[in-house]
Amino acid sequence: MKRPDPSRRQMLGAALGTLAPAVWPTLARAQTWPSKPIRFIVPFAPGGSSEIVARATAGEMTKLIGQSVFVDNKPGGAGNVAMGEAARADDQHTVILGHIGTLAVNPYIFEKLPYDPNKDFRPISLLAKVPSLYVVRPDVPAKNLKEFIALARAKPGALNYGSAGNGSAGHLAMEYLKMVSNTFVLHVPYRGTGPQLTDLMGGRLDAAAVGAPAVLQFIKAGKLRCIATGSAQRLAQLPDVGTVAEQGFPGFEMTQWYGLLAPSSLAAPNAERLASVAARAVREPAAAKALETDAAIAIGSSAAEFAAFIAQEQKRWKPVIARAKIKPD
Repeated sequence: MKRPDPSRRQMLGAALGTLAPAVWPTLARAQTWPSKPIRFIVPFAPGGSSEIVARATAGEMTKLIGQSVFVDNKPGGAGNVAMGEAARADDQHTVILGHIGTLAVNPYIFEKLPYDPNKDFRPISLLAKVPSLYVVRPDVPAKNLKEFIALARAKPGALNYGSAGNGSAGHLAMEYLKMVSNTFVLHVPYRGTGPQLTDLMGGRLDAAAVGAPAVLQFIKAGKLRCIATGSAQRLAQLPDVGTVAEQGFPGFEMTQWYGLLAPSSLAAPNAERLASVAARAVREPAAAKALETDAAIAIGSSAAEFAAFIAQEQKRWKPVIARAKIKPD
């Protein structure tokens, strides 16, 4: 048997010795990450669906990833302040909660953003969806969506609806419905969901589209009537209420959605591990139960699926925003 050429062995050894110093740090980072607690930024104030989704996910991620994952609320500027901060983070231990507003709405209503939603972040996992519910005050003569649309068409502009503000999820939900149903209902923007619901139940508004957690209690108490859900399927909490799709608009879906993003500077091996952990965490029994209690639907997608979903949502909302001429407050 022919022996290997000693000179070739020496050359190979020298080459490996040269490459090793460059490769070892990358391998070490991939194997030891995360090396400290992970900061999970929520770009909204405490108390809403965003925090529920983040905390339910963070609790299970902490168990799975070997480091504490702590939630840090950073509200301001329709989420733009926190998104800009997260985009610049390069410590490999900062992530942020992405949202329909910051990823699919703000790019089309603000002239300038402190971040690029498609270049500054790595999509990690779509975590959850929170259905929008279309509701009216009890004395509006519409028992379902078809009757409401008939009223709106009979007297264009006679009906009004409230929202938590220009560009809010409720504003988008109603404008989307108006577009597909070819109706005109007057928009009355408020500064927050609370004041809007107060006026709706007080008889000063006719309708609204609101995230399920905020209105389920009022629907069950008879203070509001739900005429349709924006979910793809009927909700277990409202089994007798048809979806918008069921009531004449196939393919219609309106949900507030939340997903995990990392700065684009996060190393690929770390992003892959994070995606695997996040997708599993949100489907763990404790997290899924917490979300279900809040009428949120646990998803837990892959990074590629979340990236495709963001692109789809941007394509869907751009014409709605343009048609409604939505501008920030």
